[in-house]
Amino acid sequence: MYLGLDLGTSGVKAMLIDGDQRIVGSANGSLDVSRPHSGWSEQEPSHWVRATEEAVAGLKAKHPKELAAVKGIGLSGQMHGATLLDADDRVLRPCILWNDTRSYVEAAALDADPKFRKLTGNIVFPGFTAPKLAWVAKHEPDIFAKVAKVLLPKDYLRLWLTGEHISEMSDSAGTSWLDTGKRKWSSELLAATGLDEKQMPTLIEGTEQGGKLRSELAAKWGISGAPVVAGGAGDNAASACGMGTVSHGAAFVSLGTSGVLFAANGAYLPKPESAVHAFCHALPNTWHQMGVILSATDALNWHSDVTGKSPADLTAELGETLKTPSGVTFLPYLSGERTPHNDAVIRGAFIGLEHESSRVVLTQAVLEGVSFAIRDNLEALRSAGTNIGRVTAIGGGSRSRYWLASIATALGVPVDLPADGDFGAAFGAARLGLIAATGADPVAVCTPPETDGTIEPDKALSAAYEDAYRRYRALYPAIKSLGAVH
Repeated sequence: MYLGLDLGTSGVKAMLIDGDQRIVGSANGSLDVSRPHSGWSEQEPSHWVRATEEAVAGLKAKHPKELAAVKGIGLSGQMHGATLLDADDRVLRPCILWNDTRSYVEAAALDADPKFRKLTGNIVFPGFTAPKLAWVAKHEPDIFAKVAKVLLPKDYLRLWLTGEHISEMSDSAGTSWLDTGKRKWSSELLAATGLDEKQMPTLIEGTEQGGKLRSELAAKWGISGAPVVAGGAGDNAASACGMGTVSHGAAFVSLGTSGVLFAANGAYLPKPESAVHAFCHALPNTWHQMGVILSATDALNWHSDVTGKSPADLTAELGETLKTPSGVTFLPYLSGERTPHNDAVIRGAFIGLEHESSRVVLTQAVLEGVSFAIRDNLEALRSAGTNIGRVTAIGGGSRSRYWLASIATALGVPVDLPADGDFGAAFGAARLGLIAATGADPVAVCTPPETDGTIEPDKALSAAYEDAYRRYRALYPAIKSLGAVH
């Protein structure tokens, strides 16, 4: 048996698979996000441990014999979070999360130094880890002076699981400290933020062994022996392993809290000015590109909170048949935007409202706004040399057929639906645990799921969608011209 642990923003998912990669069971532990100020987003690392304990306890209650047979554990996690530890591994402050934009001034200053884009292949985004440390150095110097280790969220879990300070390439590529082409820490970039390699975890590949489960935890969970813990992956690379998106040209679209358009690459293909991320993949000698929007299902959840209707009820009101865009446009920039704008202070908007703009019309606009934001990502990936002929849909938002039809039509490419099953980050993490424990061939393990169906672009609405996308594109500079909101 192999265990995948995925540390997300809203919870931890634990999944058990057997040696044939059949899912035995899964369980969850819940998490909340603290937003003490506008643009801030934090979590207490102790809550990750609690949520992991909850998830594993849920598995143990239903599958004690299978849990006892675990030989490998894989980790996946939300990327970019700055978990700061002192010399005794005590947490110095709440972790600053991936969707926290407070460090936009520091990010711009680092990005103005040409060596960051040259070595990392990426813009220094406010959500990345390095500018967060620059912000802490400026605003919380007493805490910065005590920093002995900086860990990404899943690697803090690894420290708790194994006692080891270890990270891997895919997650570390999102820090702005990794030489992404050479797959190693850059002492030059670390020095630019007042740090050195001693404060970083050891780097391994996602398929390699990165410690063993501590005996106390193994005994508590009823696991016999000492399972190896794989290097693992950042959440998107882990999802790619779960989806089999590991060979050049394969792609998926993820509708989670954030939205991601992800394409696997057989070579390192940076184009930072496009705001496309060029990161290491979880498998050795592979890379990937992705465009990221900060609010995907988060946009629908916001609309749900405002209207008092559940997301499922809101999308059900739309029906099954894709509608012509109404003329109401939604910009989903609720916490800024990453690809293609790299703008931490832009905020969302409804444009084109009229008396007839019902709740259904606004819901339609929210889904279309996210679809057009993903289209922006497609155009950015094309500019960076990646052509995508079709995508597979994953994430909670992919349960809405209407939304997928909107995305297919906005992108102009077919959207494949994986066969029943859970092929996300927890499954990908479990696969990495299997590879690390057995030495199996990564490509042979990370195969794509069967396709259960395909949603084609609605050609009858292609022209209307193209017109609506052009309106959407024109609105960002208009909104930006009004100036920062805070």
